[in-house]
Amino acid sequence: MEFLGLVNYALFTAIFIAIYALLALGLNIQWGFAGLFNAGIAGFFAVGAYTSAVLTTPADDGRLGGFDLHFVLGWIGAMLAAALVAWPIGKICLRFRSDYLAIASIGVAEIIRLVIKSEEVVTNGARGISGIPRPAGDIGYTESQIAYLVIVLAVLIAAYVLVERQFNAPWGRMMRAIRDNEDAAKAMGKDVEFRRLEAFIFGAALMGLGGALFAHFNRSITPEAIDPMVATFLVWIMLILGGSGNNRGAILGAAVVWIIWSVSEIATDRLPHEYAIQAKYIRLFLIGLMLQLVLRFRPEGLLPEPLRGDLRGSRRTTKSGADHNQARSTGPEIDL
Repeated sequence: MEFLGLVNYALFTAIFIAIYALLALGLNIQWGFAGLFNAGIAGFFAVGAYTSAVLTTPADDGRLGGFDLHFVLGWIGAMLAAALVAWPIGKICLRFRSDYLAIASIGVAEIIRLVIKSEEVVTNGARGISGIPRPAGDIGYTESQIAYLVIVLAVLIAAYVLVERQFNAPWGRMMRAIRDNEDAAKAMGKDVEFRRLEAFIFGAALMGLGGALFAHFNRSITPEAIDPMVATFLVWIMLILGGSGNNRGAILGAAVVWIIWSVSEIATDRLPHEYAIQAKYIRLFLIGLMLQLVLRFRPEGLLPEPLRGDLRGSRRTTKSGADHNQARSTGPEIDL
């Protein structure tokens, strides 16, 4: 029985790693490719989660729903809804830069959270939405976990392949050129504002998909699940640790951070009750300490951004921290 519990916990951890890896890929499109400081990940996560919940749950008196669609249609709807919400937000907020964009995106995410919490007709208010169908959820618990892990991994692999293809394509080189030297990209005739909006929408769509996967795994979604600590800032730590601008680094960072987050929870739960509550903050301390060490000794992340997006050659090189900073200040070799 104890062995089965460890297996179930390992499957649970692997599923969450895959979901957070999808969120980190979305953030990598926005920050790693386009240099957009989006601190409102939780907002798009929530839009995707609630959209899929409304589309796939049966009828319920007192709130919108009853469509009872297939979960695949719910996930597609989640991506479309997150993208549609991102379009007006991007049109307005992408005029800002760096810190101002972060402040604006945090505000937007908080507005979305408060609307979800208070709009009972659509989201059922603070009670949230339950009874969300999980794919293969009608079989045994362990078998259901394995089946859902396979589905989530398939979605993650598909997203990774598509994003990596864009990274290697002229679009990816163009976005990095805009990120590193906007004036030079404009001089080459590139529509910088449109391309930034494009990257913002693509990243938001993946975040919405991550929210939908989370909701179907938990079989419910409530406003409490949209915590900026775990739905925004933890994703940022994953991307910074793994390596901004590197899709593999985003996935690696998600795995490392979530494993530390989960193992520290197990360790603190074994403490006496009077110490367990206070010891929970050790998790935040460990994550913060790890982030500080990475920023101090390896600012480019565990897997730095490659100089070229060519995966076919064996001569692929990576940027050092100094090269990365120099490229951001002086601009890249523009190959559009």
